[in-house]
Amino acid sequence: MSSKYLNPMASIVPGYEYDIFISYRQKDNKGDRWVSEFVEALKTELESTFKEEISVYFDINPHDGLLETHDVNASLKEKLKCLVFVPIISQTYCDSKSFAWQNELVAFNKMAKEDLFGRDIRLSGGNVASRILSIKINDLDPEDKTLLENELGGILRSIDFIYKSAGVNRPLRANEDHPQDNLNKTYYRDQINKVANAVKEIITAIGKHNRQDGEISKEVFNLKPEKQKNLKPKIIIVSVIVLALIILGYFFIPKLFNSSKQVDKSIAVLPFRLLSNEPDKQYLADGMMEAILLHLQKFKDLRVLDRTSVEQYRETKKTTYVIGQELGVTYLLEGSFQKAGDSVRLDVHLIYAKKQSTKWGNEYNKNWKDNFAVQSEVAQTIARELHITITPEVKQLVEKIPTTNLTAYDFYQRGREEYTKYWIDKYNTGVLQKDVLQKAEDLYRKALKNDSTYAKAYTGLARAYWDKHYFQEYFSENFMDSVLILTNHALSFDNQLSEAHTLRGTYYSEIGKPEQAIEEFDNAIQLNPNDWMAYLGKGDLYYSYTDLVKCIDNYQKAASINRGPELPTLLWQIGSAYSSAGFPEKSKYYYQEELKLDGDSSNYYWNLAGYEFYLRNVDKSIEFEVKGYAIDSTYYGILYSIGRNYSWLGKDKESLKYFKKYYERLKTQEALTTGGMHRIGYAYWQNGYKEEAEYYFNEQIKYGNRMNELKRPGGIGLNTYYDLAGVYAFRGEKDKAYKNLRIYNQSQAINLVMLILIKSDPLFNNIRNEPEFQQIVKDLEAKYQAEHERVRKWLEDQGKS
Repeated sequence: MSSKYLNPMASIVPGYEYDIFISYRQKDNKGDRWVSEFVEALKTELESTFKEEISVYFDINPHDGLLETHDVNASLKEKLKCLVFVPIISQTYCDSKSFAWQNELVAFNKMAKEDLFGRDIRLSGGNVASRILSIKINDLDPEDKTLLENELGGILRSIDFIYKSAGVNRPLRANEDHPQDNLNKTYYRDQINKVANAVKEIITAIGKHNRQDGEISKEVFNLKPEKQKNLKPKIIIVSVIVLALIILGYFFIPKLFNSSKQVDKSIAVLPFRLLSNEPDKQYLADGMMEAILLHLQKFKDLRVLDRTSVEQYRETKKTTYVIGQELGVTYLLEGSFQKAGDSVRLDVHLIYAKKQSTKWGNEYNKNWKDNFAVQSEVAQTIARELHITITPEVKQLVEKIPTTNLTAYDFYQRGREEYTKYWIDKYNTGVLQKDVLQKAEDLYRKALKNDSTYAKAYTGLARAYWDKHYFQEYFSENFMDSVLILTNHALSFDNQLSEAHTLRGTYYSEIGKPEQAIEEFDNAIQLNPNDWMAYLGKGDLYYSYTDLVKCIDNYQKAASINRGPELPTLLWQIGSAYSSAGFPEKSKYYYQEELKLDGDSSNYYWNLAGYEFYLRNVDKSIEFEVKGYAIDSTYYGILYSIGRNYSWLGKDKESLKYFKKYYERLKTQEALTTGGMHRIGYAYWQNGYKEEAEYYFNEQIKYGNRMNELKRPGGIGLNTYYDLAGVYAFRGEKDKAYKNLRIYNQSQAINLVMLILIKSDPLFNNIRNEPEFQQIVKDLEAKYQAEHERVRKWLEDQGKS
């Protein structure tokens, strides 16, 4: 192996050949030998970054059958067993027929996903980084970029060594003749340092993972971690023990010092398999599975994924190791079920996903009337196996029998199955299957006909009513009163039913009673610490009333429990909260994670448009919005945003063109609100259509006053007091404008988007220079700065910044 340039020592992690593998096309190392120079510089930088010696594999011999030939042997496969894979991405690298692409990049990508640590590593700060650390030395053609991103499974993230000037697209050199002419404003020395630091972050995270005494869940986001406790020894250790610890060394000490830090205890309950060939009985197996899942969710120290998170694995051929990695859980519960007459057979296995080994299993052969006792027994046994504390209060909850009427229970399970189908279809396809929702409602009613005290059936009926009538009743004074009545009935029969508290919290949130809503959500979480919808409800409330620390924290908790079709939306909400707090780079990260999951490039472009808007790059924002609309014209909300942005730039004809398109689409949809009409009115006014403008202004006033009377959320994300103030200010009705602005200033906190709006909103041009308006802007800016600082400090405390 003398023909290779590499460090002779093995990886610092046992079982791996090298710490770093450099992959490149031989064409990119001819002439000025850019790749060789990069490796030399990186090696030097690594020496000053790591205490340990870092091994680097770099093949400099083009004639040994390992680069531009296709002779793949075992030796190369062994060398690919590295911690960090560094591809040099050039104009020639993205060639699916090349050796480097097929036998290095693609091979490592597959290998890393299946090895001990996985391809993506959670860093100490909570973010996730790929072990493929891309170095880009040329701007890529669109088709090459698409090829690369398809292989990597997401947006290309790279450290760029590119010198860019007029007509120039080449690798950045260590010693540039005219560095100030580089349009990218990057310097070789700084970029080398970034690579070394990125390598250190990844290898450090792998080292911690390797030393952890249990699985660390691989997550796209992180929960609020426990603060590190000071574990300095307070006793004198005898010399023999000290000597033993020194000998045991590096891998033992972290365990000692982390002994009180609880290993992540997390589980997903996979869909139970029906043993008999009777598809019409699948709902019974699903009901058994969900009941056990709901019992497990009541244990405070156990993170339990929601049912929708596991539906994707109903017919899977994936291994338990892969499923555990994808869901970010330590344990999986597998089961099979059969019911013949009144006899029931249940076979369950608790799997340690990382090792694909069975930690516990049992077979139950019982009478159907004993199924509630079996569900409780399985859940409590799992808790004991995982050393979870079973308090008397939780034991009582888990052992509670929901109904003594098995006919009512059967109807409820059928209704629950129909509702789950409706819910998953809604998120996966965007289609509301109203007939399926009606079936669920009918079955819940049949359950109540057989047992009028069945609390869960009342809650099921309330949820179905909410989804069925939400739009119809939105502007009604009696909005969702039926839901309140049904949840009150449910809680009168079982006041420890978490889902009823969650739904009642959602009701209070919608009618403008935040304190009561928070109380209900907290009640739900007390009963079910894994109720993702309660965390989501709290996050939404804190967003509306701008406590963005609590908002983000609750959104992240919801996302840690739900890995189902709702997850992309949850990631988008986290990103939006970071945008509102003035952290656009954080928001962009979550938008990219959302894109990885749902592949919705149209929505991603819209998110990028918002990102650029926050940076005051309105032209760039419009560019992304137009791209998004070209991909998916069904999302007409983008039209509104394009119209508003053109208005901001003073391009009134373009603004009106898009607003007209928006309004035409609005009329053909089941639109929830007619908020934002004043923007359309302004566009008409600026184009000389005064009569049409007044119509839209009046529509906005009617809408705003009605919304404020009902204490409902504002349309299209803007507060209605603010919108009314804009209309009155433009019309010259200053008293009314200031009245609404004062209410907004006093009753609402502020976020970045609203601060940007009020500073540049053309509707306020008539009063912009007046002392009272300027003072209101100053007040709002002070509130925003205070909130931004709170979030910054929180991030710092959490180690996320």
